[in-house]
Amino acid sequence: MIAISHCSKSYPSQNGEPAIPVLAGLDLTINDREFVCVLGPSGCGKTTLLRLLAGLVLPDAGELTIDGRPITGPSPECGLVFQDFALLPWADVLANVAFGLEVRSVPPAERRARAQALVDAVGLAGFERHYPRQLSGGMQQRVGLARALAVDPAILLMDEPFGSLDSQTRRALQEDLLRLHHQNRKTVVFVTHSVDEAVRLGDRIVLLSARPARVEEIIEVGLPRPRPDDLGTSPRFVGTKEYLWKRLKRQAAAGTGANVI
Repeated sequence: MIAISHCSKSYPSQNGEPAIPVLAGLDLTINDREFVCVLGPSGCGKTTLLRLLAGLVLPDAGELTIDGRPITGPSPECGLVFQDFALLPWADVLANVAFGLEVRSVPPAERRARAQALVDAVGLAGFERHYPRQLSGGMQQRVGLARALAVDPAILLMDEPFGSLDSQTRRALQEDLLRLHHQNRKTVVFVTHSVDEAVRLGDRIVLLSARPARVEEIIEVGLPRPRPDDLGTSPRFVGTKEYLWKRLKRQAAAGTGANVI
């Protein structure tokens, strides 16, 4: 279980200006194997929250724990998937997927086998020897997802991983992620600007306030898993989307600058 207690974070400003508060007394609990989407206005601190969970930055106050252990730095328990792919340009698909295993000194034969299984799982069989420059954006993101899963993390942290993709590719990757989550049931924390994406993927949606962020509301999605093919016409799906739009419109009307797609 992930527990965030009274967490605050600020970043230093330029030219001697006061520090910029990003998170202020944020509290949140995420259960094992839960898929949680984080939604909120642009610049409210969603990515900062994910970086804190990854141990890439530390809070100014408060505590973040995984199964009761404080997060004090990067951990093999967490796999990261970014929007910008962050692939090694000089390595082919198989080598990119196996990179984390190589860092952990997994024997060559085992890491090749594990990497190949994940390449197959994300639909890239036949592209093992291709380099990132030879792949589409959607294919590159599949490599990034496979690389994160290769080290078998308990928690998958995803920072708007599909945000730069066209709608057709984005939908296909959402379906891939839903399938993989159904198979391995990892804990997922997924940052997005998209209301549709949050409802389509999440068990719960954490709606953050404007900066400095706090948890404004937690919405139980209440849709079945695996997600049905006609999900988009489900009254629950449509109703949850409409509710979230109204909440975000109220944020925008209050001057918080909500930016969702």
